[in-house]
Amino acid sequence: MQTVQTRYQEKIIYWRSTSPKLRQTTIQLHNAMADMQKTPFVRDLASSDRKIRDKAVDSLTLFLRSRNDLTLAELLKLWKGLFFCFYHSDRPLTQQALARALSYSLVPSLPQATVHRFLRAFWITIGRDFHSLDRLRLDKYLLLIRCYVGVAFEIFVKGNKKESEDGKKRKREDAKGGRGKKQKTQKETETSADEETGEVDGKWADLEAYISIIEEGPLYPVNFDPDQPSKPEIDEENPNFVPMAHGPDGLRYHLIDIWVDELEKVLEFEQEGEGSNRKIKGDVPMELILRPLEKLQKESPYKPVRTRAADALDDDRLIEWGIRTRKNEDEEVDSDGEWGGFDD
Repeated sequence: MQTVQTRYQEKIIYWRSTSPKLRQTTIQLHNAMADMQKTPFVRDLASSDRKIRDKAVDSLTLFLRSRNDLTLAELLKLWKGLFFCFYHSDRPLTQQALARALSYSLVPSLPQATVHRFLRAFWITIGRDFHSLDRLRLDKYLLLIRCYVGVAFEIFVKGNKKESEDGKKRKREDAKGGRGKKQKTQKETETSADEETGEVDGKWADLEAYISIIEEGPLYPVNFDPDQPSKPEIDEENPNFVPMAHGPDGLRYHLIDIWVDELEKVLEFEQEGEGSNRKIKGDVPMELILRPLEKLQKESPYKPVRTRAADALDDDRLIEWGIRTRKNEDEEVDSDGEWGGFDD
């Protein structure tokens, strides 16, 4: 019969025989679980009971709505708990419902001052902990990432277009209501025209800020930067500044593959006749949206990443929408001087 001391020694031997990566992940998991005990609504998010899960999502939403002053450091602590909460969610339907609750239900309801910091905290967490995921839990995190790419496009592309159209309608209504009254002077007319030009220039400022987050993090051309610490360090003097974790190439491949798919869901199209190509309705800044992929194609030092980005930019849908042109077969795909083998 084994004594307590013998079993304890066996546990120590097993612990030492495991890989350092597994030990580090286990320590992070236990620490996160200890933190989750202090915040019940984070723990309840992983519940298989829909009523408990919905109540937890409502509590989390109310908490984030009531706190406009949350720093990036505080949001990172929250996302650490949410990451491991999602880690323990079982059953496909529960995982899908939780992924959509944490993205499509939560993010659009956040205050405008918190949205970018919340998204930055998400991408820092994903880039930092993506390598620690095992193959059994990888698919549900890929779904969560897809949901966050989609909800960001829904907020910054579709939502921005809707607000712009509503603003134009209000201006037309104001113009109609002002007929018969005193006409504007030439100076007032020029001032209003300048204001409209400024609104157009700053219309996509939120989208550009989000694209910059993506370019600094998961779609950064280099997955390892020797000048960057292995783990994002929080500056106590400036808690809103944390270096972005770049993440492995597997994360880049997934984002490249779903980028156009999620963008298509929020775009509106117009078709002139049967059999004709679809055209994007409105003034969507496609150059800005495709900028991360173009940077990867040009600046990534790894040929597989450049090839995957080039394939995404040559998507048939982008050609159909008139954004890109089809390359000739004789055109070189990669001109970096790499050896292509012996000629026949």
